[in-house]
Amino acid sequence: MALKVAVQMDPIERIKITGDSTFALLLEAQKRGHAISYYTPEKLALIDTQVFASMQPLTVRDQAGDHFTLGAPERENLASFDVVLMRQDPPFDMHYITATHLLEKLPDTLVVNDPRSVRNAPEKMFVMEYPDLMPPTLITRDLEEIKAFRAKHKDIVMKPLYGKGGESVFRISPDDLNFGSLFDLFSVTFREAWVVQKFLPEVKDGDKRIILVDGEFAGAVNRVPAEGDLRSNMVRGGSPKKTD
Repeated sequence: MALKVAVQMDPIERIKITGDSTFALLLEAQKRGHAISYYTPEKLALIDTQVFASMQPLTVRDQAGDHFTLGAPERENLASFDVVLMRQDPPFDMHYITATHLLEKLPDTLVVNDPRSVRNAPEKMFVMEYPDLMPPTLITRDLEEIKAFRAKHKDIVMKPLYGKGGESVFRISPDDLNFGSLFDLFSVTFREAWVVQKFLPEVKDGDKRIILVDGEFAGAVNRVPAEGDLRSNMVRGGSPKKTD
């Protein structure tokens, strides 16, 4: 059965289609015969209990530099769609959170992922439920806490709590004199707490992502950092490798 699918995402002209999961979803939806409409979060509008957006019919193709075609914009009621894909990138700020509140006004439309769950489970907080599967991790803005953590673990990584795609990820070695300057930079740039972790040299061997569908194993990919980089994100030059 063909579905009406609306995708809420970042400007499609800016995405790098190689390794972009949203683009892969769109290709597959189109392959299955579903009608796709595109809009950015700025186009959302709540009027009483109804959610509208100015959106455009979308056609995609796996061709870098020429990967999409958009039709004429039209104001649509999101309740008229079978599925809404919430796919914009963080930062996980009030703009992002407001979008989840608006999409919650669609009780009869499947929103993927559920807006309430998206809001209540930001990834770098959610994983703190599983400390046995993680390196030692600290979430704070407090300088003394970070100093104590660094004194204990020596080699650490600092990154923003609500960042994305490997942005602003720094390794601080025990004798790195840039720690104070980096703390000052983070203090000015990010209002929220930061993630501080013990550095694991094994990151050079990859960052394995395991995919579950309804709790069942469906596949896995190992993202291996580029030479001279600690970040395995594919948008930062990481390479996907087959894995168990």
